[in-house]
Amino acid sequence: MEIYSIGFTQKSAREFFGALKAHGIERLLDVRLNNTSQLAAFAKQADLAYFVDEICGAVYEHEPLLAPTQEILDAYKKSKTGWEAYTKAYLALIRSRKVESALSKDSFKKKTVLLCSEPTAEHCHRRLALEYLQKEWGCVKLIHL
Repeated sequence: MEIYSIGFTQKSAREFFGALKAHGIERLLDVRLNNTSQLAAFAKQADLAYFVDEICGAVYEHEPLLAPTQEILDAYKKSKTGWEAYTKAYLALIRSRKVESALSKDSFKKKTVLLCSEPTAEHCHRRLALEYLQKEWGCVKLIHL
């Protein structure tokens, strides 16, 4: 199964929704801890759910099981820890949450994209989550938009 990932920062609404449409995304899974910030512009939870439906014909879901905790996020963002420490802490968190069992593998039969704010997947938890699911489920192809 293919699972996509996308970040919204440094993208215009045209680029963002164009990428979703071009790849036939059917479900947007928001994996952000904070998805209501005014700084999110078109990607605020309520607005995003509307736009994804109207523009792409896709459904919006928020999945906090794949979001980092505020503590882990703060430690990384405030430069108290580096990327390696963040990665360890985040992977330990989703392992403890048993996300591979808690999430329905069948729900990913719909073309799904994981959303976060980071412009690329390189230093984003959405990539870590997908790589974890790939390892646990064994049949996941990752595509970063």
